[in-house]
Amino acid sequence: MKEMTWTVYMLECSDGTLYTGISSNVEQRLAHHEKGKGARYTKGRGPFTVVYVEPKETKGEALKREKAIKSLRRQEKVRLIAEFRRLRE
Repeated sequence: MKEMTWTVYMLECSDGTLYTGISSNVEQRLAHHEKGKGARYTKGRGPFTVVYVEPKETKGEALKREKAIKSLRRQEKVRLIAEFRRLRE
């Protein structure tokens, strides 16, 4: 049986706000957000841009990291996104 990988992701909403969530399929989850069927927070805030992804081996690890990211100040989240982009170049 294939192990499921979980991903912590951040979206930039059309209003400039950031949303953090977890999913086992980020592309599918993004489609739900775009249709207004994702999280309550994202409803009406699309279109979205995925600005950060961090894979985790278990759902528990993903949930812990999501909570940690959500507790960051916006400035700290922006730095995390910038570092992610820098590493992807």
